[in-house]
Amino acid sequence: MKWYIAALLTVLTSSQGILTTLSQSNGKYKYDYATVPFFAEVFKLIVSSVFLWRECKKLPPPKMTTDWKTVRLFPIPSVIYLIYNNVQFATLMYVDISTYQIMGNLKIVTTGILFRLFLKKKLSNLQWMAIILLAVGTTTSQVKGCGEASCDSLFSAPIQGYMLGILSACLSALAGVYTEFLMKQNNDSLYWQNVQLYTFGAIFNMARLVVDDFRAGFEKGPWWQRLFNVYSITTWMVVLTLGSTGLLVSWLMKYADNIVKVYSTSMAMLLTMVLAVFLFGFKPTLQLFLGIIICMMSLHMYFAPPSMFVGLPPTVISDPESLVIVSDDHKAES
Repeated sequence: MKWYIAALLTVLTSSQGILTTLSQSNGKYKYDYATVPFFAEVFKLIVSSVFLWRECKKLPPPKMTTDWKTVRLFPIPSVIYLIYNNVQFATLMYVDISTYQIMGNLKIVTTGILFRLFLKKKLSNLQWMAIILLAVGTTTSQVKGCGEASCDSLFSAPIQGYMLGILSACLSALAGVYTEFLMKQNNDSLYWQNVQLYTFGAIFNMARLVVDDFRAGFEKGPWWQRLFNVYSITTWMVVLTLGSTGLLVSWLMKYADNIVKVYSTSMAMLLTMVLAVFLFGFKPTLQLFLGIIICMMSLHMYFAPPSMFVGLPPTVISDPESLVIVSDDHKAES
């Protein structure tokens, strides 16, 4: 089941970057992009509340911990995700969608480190090699041929784009590791945990909109008056994909782990590259193909059983009737 969820997450992650780019006009957002995460949080809250309501009608009722010591932990990932979601939009202002997806794969390195430090998840040497190999693959994918006229430097995007991409990867890993800790600390209903997460998420995103109003001196009016300003069908699709991605991620945090999530999102790079060829006339480079191959090798190294790499012989099951019982007398004669 988790692999079907991971595959769907790959598709949605790829479409999110493409739709976000399509929602721009001349490289800029006509709408207030800070409202998109707010609508996504509200969408996730509504969906989770409906599923929780349906779950409460069944017997036995779902487990729901309501003590303050547990509830007070849920605002923390909301703050991190609030920053992360808005950094994503800012990143796409400086880099193309393929580079955006490639840099997103850096989160697997930071996640592996936080896995080890905070969740005490031990990774084998082979898995660490796979993580390093993935980093090499993503770096290779970012290198463009310097024989091209447009190649002014090794990295063609502005430095702001790469800095924001690194920041996004760190925030994603931190929020993911902490969310996995919250989801697995008890046996509460997934939908109840989601309701807590997304309630705080909606509150913090709304607070961000209020702060923006005060900073701008209410030049564009209060935030609730511009929620639907210049919202196109593409923009609403961005909201739905962002919200649906969050719901799938929460499922993986509860029943899988962060590594499955980041590998799933990294594989979205493949789908994004193919779609970008048709939608934006993107010309894939040899370096990009080589990077993708390396990433695929990393995926295989991480999740394949070690016996596939060392060539262990199949286990031989002994026939009980062929066993020879050596008596103590025979041992003494020896």
